[in-house]
Amino acid sequence: MGIWLEGKPLADKIKEDVKQQAAHFQETIGLVPGLVAVLVGDNKASQVYVRSKEKACQALGLFSEVQAYPGNISQAFLVGKIGALNRREDVDGILVQLPLPAQIDSYAIICSLSPDKDVDGLHPFSLGSILANKAGFRPCTPLGVVELLKEHKIPIEGMDVVVIGRSLLVGKPLAAMLTNENGTVTVCHSKTRDLDKVCSRADILVAAMGKEAFVKPEFVRPGATVIDVGINSVSDPVRVKAYFGEDERRKQDLQSKGYTLVGDVHPAAFERAGAMTHVPGGIGPLTIAMLMKNTLEAFKRRRGITASPSS
Repeated sequence: MGIWLEGKPLADKIKEDVKQQAAHFQETIGLVPGLVAVLVGDNKASQVYVRSKEKACQALGLFSEVQAYPGNISQAFLVGKIGALNRREDVDGILVQLPLPAQIDSYAIICSLSPDKDVDGLHPFSLGSILANKAGFRPCTPLGVVELLKEHKIPIEGMDVVVIGRSLLVGKPLAAMLTNENGTVTVCHSKTRDLDKVCSRADILVAAMGKEAFVKPEFVRPGATVIDVGINSVSDPVRVKAYFGEDERRKQDLQSKGYTLVGDVHPAAFERAGAMTHVPGGIGPLTIAMLMKNTLEAFKRRRGITASPSS
């Protein structure tokens, strides 16, 4: 049994730095970083995510705005709204909350963003900058994973790294970022043969496929670092007990909320891991912190500010 890797302390440190820099710029040049979130439709989870990002901006002294549109708008309408945001000088970052309604091509919308305002790091220019190992915005969740490993001084260079999942949001960019850190990276997916054997060779195992408790203890090499990016809602008391036993916190979740959260890694894998992230509380807090950091960086780049106020 190893240690739990908590994301909140690092997230708090990053957010405090953003807050101090934003206050400095407000005092010295009368400007603060600005983030606009674009929300289409009435997806409840998306509404929660956008509210959490708006609250983070307010807490750190950043300008924030939410542009919410009904779910029946056209793609051309949304492209027009994105174009207007691209032209606004008070907007440093634009976040398009995914998923979008079926009639809208998400890729086309992301491509319509100005790359210098792509604080979610999903524009082809941003993704290309990862492959080229050049400066650019990194997607928030993969960036959080890399920074958490560094914060805990977990070596990446020369390590065997397995990433399960190949999404553009997490798996693919994270694999490229870990390669840039000189890890030896294998990307696994639903067609991978002998997945458990491939995973069991990993020094660092990252689960990001969106399948509840998919990674079993036997997938984990003893002493490996396990990063669980998944977050899945479970309301079945039988499954909750199978995952967490008599854990009082999980029982309280079921009683108060009707569900609890489990990652893509079975909780019992902790018994074999050298270090492992919590769900919730591991990578989740870092995703919003990295969004705040990227928004600050966009503000500075657009104004030619190359140094932090403290440097």
